[in-house]
Amino acid sequence: MIAWQEIDTVLLDMDGTLLDLNFDNHFWQEFVPLKFAQLHNLSVAEAKQQLMPRFKAMEGQLEWYCLDYWTKELQLNIMGLKQELSGLIAIHPHVTEFLDAVRSSGKRLILVTNAHQDSLNLKMEKTSLQVFFDAIISAHDLGLAKEQQGFWQILQDQQQFEKPRTLLVDDNLTVLRSAQTFGIAHLVSISKPDSQAPKKTIEDFISIEDFRALMLGL
Repeated sequence: MIAWQEIDTVLLDMDGTLLDLNFDNHFWQEFVPLKFAQLHNLSVAEAKQQLMPRFKAMEGQLEWYCLDYWTKELQLNIMGLKQELSGLIAIHPHVTEFLDAVRSSGKRLILVTNAHQDSLNLKMEKTSLQVFFDAIISAHDLGLAKEQQGFWQILQDQQQFEKPRTLLVDDNLTVLRSAQTFGIAHLVSISKPDSQAPKKTIEDFISIEDFRALMLGL
């Protein structure tokens, strides 16, 4: 599936790619509306009605991923709520075996996430995946989300990867399209980012449900 001899650098997303998106989906779709409802004396349905358009409006922008932004906007301690729910943070099956194999092959391994630094730190604390990576990049450090072209240019300037010899694995199709426009040659999507949701049909990119599929030839 992947011509590993043509790849020197592996860029990996975090949420929905390495980690089960069930945590984030449950957090934003159920837990935050519940807490917002309690704060404003609303039903959960009313809270969702108010919140979902606000979330949708920020999709693809750095603010959507910014815990400080939502803490201020919603008057909720978003980081504190994430810690409350952190028992749901989980690594997808066979991820650590894949990371081990990439490291053993001598390729450069970089975590590239839109996650806010506090969320990133919490997830690394829970999973210990940081030990596998040569570099860990949060979009908040670069000032642009991965959906934006400028992100990839800053990343390349910093990390000096060759676009034709780089693989990106991500569950976000908008991010993959942005990376494709920038010229990253090898792109793979995740068809089941949330273990509790149905598998997605993906036509634009090679897709995998399980990282074992990428280990062939590695």
